[in-house]
Amino acid sequence: MEHVKSYHSVEIDSEHGTLIVEGPISSEQLSHYEFHRDLNAFRPPAKQFEAVKSIADFKEGRIIIARLDNLIAGYVTYLHPDPLERWSKLNMEDLIELGAIEVIPEYRGTGVGSQLLKVSMKDAYMENYIIISTEYYWHWDLKGTGLNIWNYRKVMERMMGAGGLTPYPTDDPEIISHPANCLMAKIGEHVPQSSVEQFDELRFWQRKNYRAQRR
Repeated sequence: MEHVKSYHSVEIDSEHGTLIVEGPISSEQLSHYEFHRDLNAFRPPAKQFEAVKSIADFKEGRIIIARLDNLIAGYVTYLHPDPLERWSKLNMEDLIELGAIEVIPEYRGTGVGSQLLKVSMKDAYMENYIIISTEYYWHWDLKGTGLNIWNYRKVMERMMGAGGLTPYPTDDPEIISHPANCLMAKIGEHVPQSSVEQFDELRFWQRKNYRAQRR
């Protein structure tokens, strides 16, 4: 599968200046920017920046950023699922995962996260993918936002909805381990029915294995 990437951008006025949301961005372009020290939800900022740059070099990898001048204040990543996850079991070239989305505290609640997703979807080639996002409450900044689990879940659903992602049922053990967790997905207009069927198989992998063992 050819992974075509087309650049798009928007400008957002903020109290700190004009915020540019743009991408996909290459690792070479990223190297000219600074990574905000508060982008630390997943690992220390310097290490996360290196991880983001490495994703940008994957053939399917996509990095969309929000920056104020040369300072990155938010980002979203897309790539094939981790080989250890169930979502990679069928080696689907047209399934990519929204791996991480992060915005510095100063811009949370201002719509920057939604704009990152909207710019992501401006590329028409995204309609060739099934895009998934696995949401786990233990990754959410409940303390920093002051929201409870269910209100945070509503915020996440609204933000993901800006990119066209909606909740999908699954029997994935980690997701069903807590009712606030969820699988969100968007099936592109040009995704073949065969891929949709494979995605359905992955969503209910536990059920499939149970039935196989019963035979």
